[in-house]
Amino acid sequence: MRASVLTPSRATLVVALTLAGCQLAFAAPAQPLSTYAEQLLDEQGVKKDGPGVVMLVAQGDKLLYQGARGMASIELGVPLSPEHRLRMGSVTKQFAAATLLKLVDEGKASLEDPLSKYLPDYPNGQAITLTQLLNHSSGVKSYTGIGGYMGNPVRSKLDTDEMIKVFKDLKPDFAPGQQYRYNNSGYVLLGAVIEAIERKPWHAALDAALLKPQRIDVRYPGDQGLVPGMAQGYSRGEEGELALATAISMTQPHAAGALVGDVQSLWRWNQALHGGKLLKPATYQRMITPEGAAATNRYGFGIGLDTLRGQPMLQHGGGIHGFVSLLVYQPASQITVALMANSDSAGVNLDLLARKLAAHALGKPYPLIKPVTVEVAALHKLEGVYSADGGKTSRTLRVIDGRLTSTRSGSQPIPLTPLGNDRFAFENSLAQAQIEKSTQGPVLAFFPDGDGEVQRWVKVAEVEKRAEVELNEAQRAALVGEFASPQLKLRIFVDAQGRLASQAPGQPVILLKAQSPRELFAVGLDATLSFSDEPGAAQSATLKQGPATLVLKRQ
Repeated sequence: MRASVLTPSRATLVVALTLAGCQLAFAAPAQPLSTYAEQLLDEQGVKKDGPGVVMLVAQGDKLLYQGARGMASIELGVPLSPEHRLRMGSVTKQFAAATLLKLVDEGKASLEDPLSKYLPDYPNGQAITLTQLLNHSSGVKSYTGIGGYMGNPVRSKLDTDEMIKVFKDLKPDFAPGQQYRYNNSGYVLLGAVIEAIERKPWHAALDAALLKPQRIDVRYPGDQGLVPGMAQGYSRGEEGELALATAISMTQPHAAGALVGDVQSLWRWNQALHGGKLLKPATYQRMITPEGAAATNRYGFGIGLDTLRGQPMLQHGGGIHGFVSLLVYQPASQITVALMANSDSAGVNLDLLARKLAAHALGKPYPLIKPVTVEVAALHKLEGVYSADGGKTSRTLRVIDGRLTSTRSGSQPIPLTPLGNDRFAFENSLAQAQIEKSTQGPVLAFFPDGDGEVQRWVKVAEVEKRAEVELNEAQRAALVGEFASPQLKLRIFVDAQGRLASQAPGQPVILLKAQSPRELFAVGLDATLSFSDEPGAAQSATLKQGPATLVLKRQ
């Protein structure tokens, strides 16, 4: 249901993929895949006594590795295993898209059909095509982005018509076909279209047309959400404490994210879908070929396109209360990587894990990172604001707590690990950077994949030196409270150590420091807060984060 776990492009991908691809010979890695997988989990700090992750790597119909670490139920002491089922979240979209495309193959629908053909009462339905629903270019308001909706409202049991009523009368984000914006409502509508054609629930149509014929054990949990062998999902509370995932009626994710499966079922799905067992070749090709407004975002129909070690890669991720998932397929080598985790909180980086596992299986593993020691004074000489487009976007190198960090506009700083000779590796990433000298000044050569493709960012400014001032009790009290805009709620408070801090619902605590009595900046984040200057308590705060500016009113 959450935004797709798709990584930034490593290269522009313009390629026609064959139906099943040709099987490539690849070198056997020196290190066993099972040993490497355990090493990767160690690197990401996945504990055996907490929420965990299930992993599977295969090539074609050959299982190369499957394993798990963590607990399926911390309360009951049940270890996580590859056989456990977990919520798939938005990986469901791939299943829903294929179900509709199967109906297209059977002549029951056309991708150019307007939504109004199936849902006559939907506002402006005559201008929205099935293609636009499939590739997130319909402009329909995504219900998961409605302020406060993902709290109590998402717990209510709703049928398809009731789900559509949640968002149908909201103002669209843009005219159909004009933009791309990831959209869960679009896939609820696709589910409704499937139901209108087949006269049965969307998940029953999926089961009959695609899952049962291929013996793929993926399930719709229904309102109760009970599935045999399903792991418990976990989250983190406001103070970072481990907690059971918040409740959700599984009627609400609908065709956008309601399915439950295991890594074996995801592997079987990849074999069937990409092996030509589900769709006609031309239909499948269109499914994996971004078009229209979705082309620049490399999104097909329930599938995102990327590259891995110079070869095309198809993938989609998912996030839903208590769970995250990622399903990857590399056509040329027929490699599948399926990852499922039973915690929705920041932790394991599934994209990084999938890429390293796939590259290892491909015989092109990423090199080991070997840190070297660099004097802090030498790191300070590399500080600066770098840009690749004349200053529209920036990447700031700044030394924080003795480490050089890189911060994209509006983002959090990423620590850099020195490798020697002004070469650095981005922490918890494949990316590396090399600081080069030129006649125009320092240049940051950025390698998204660690090597190969390079982006060059020229130094355009020095790092702004922020003055820090201490606020007295009255000055702090004037800033403390709840502030909100239609897009964001923010709580400003003093923590147990007496420090100013902020927190948005469901997000980690961010420490704040003062530049003046009414100007704060976030520690470890490219963001500032400016408070109104009336006597007593500030009545508004202006948040600037990267290019975005929000005005929040005191509640």
